[in-house]
Amino acid sequence: MPEPAYSARSHPQEDAVPTADDSAPAAVPPCMATMDVVPDGDRMTVSMWGELDLGSRRLLPELYDMLTLSGGGVDLRLDAVGFCDCSGLNALLDLRTRAVDQGKTVTIRSCGIAVERLLDLTGTRELFTDSARPERPAPPPPHDTGPPVESGQELRAEVAQLRRAMQTRPTIDLARGILMASFNLTPEAAWSVLVRTSQNTNTKLHHLAQDLVGTVRGSTLPQQVQQQLSAAVADASRPGEVAACPAGGPVEDRD
Repeated sequence: MPEPAYSARSHPQEDAVPTADDSAPAAVPPCMATMDVVPDGDRMTVSMWGELDLGSRRLLPELYDMLTLSGGGVDLRLDAVGFCDCSGLNALLDLRTRAVDQGKTVTIRSCGIAVERLLDLTGTRELFTDSARPERPAPPPPHDTGPPVESGQELRAEVAQLRRAMQTRPTIDLARGILMASFNLTPEAAWSVLVRTSQNTNTKLHHLAQDLVGTVRGSTLPQQVQQQLSAAVADASRPGEVAACPAGGPVEDRD
């Protein structure tokens, strides 16, 4: 058996004062809690015996030190503990709370009947098992961080485009209605005229729609836009002409 690396004893009271009658038998001291500590890898194995009561809280400073020195926490072996009350359990719970704050654990590897019964009555057994290890968020992968960033950028761009489309769609629909009423075009043909004119003049579709809506109020279109618009209307008005979007598509709303 390895030699204990540390030993501590709980003293419920100071050294007894000698009595006047030296011949009187000395009082039998209570069974004080004692512990031995042995390092075990990144953990500390603490073996206790005696009684875990109010006086056992005197062991907490030493237990805290052992917890700090450990890498992963403390393993308790309480087979030789013959008595344990709520005060002793609270001391163990305080140790566990300190461990959780440090991202470590306190486990009870083995225990006697007294401790086992108290754990069952209080429902605290699971707090001192490996399954009670505090969860830490998984660190991000060291590599392959490009796709998430790229996906986030694409999502933001898509949302911006949708917002812009919602803002400009009413004006585009209004311009298409003006073409339908002015040149007796079908909805499909009016859309084709807008798209072709936008493409051939390198004008954003919603800007072209705004200019067309402005003609109702008396404004005029630029000469180049008028020429391309007239040509597009003539093509769309031909018998059997199928309205279609040119290969390049309309000039989209990109800032």
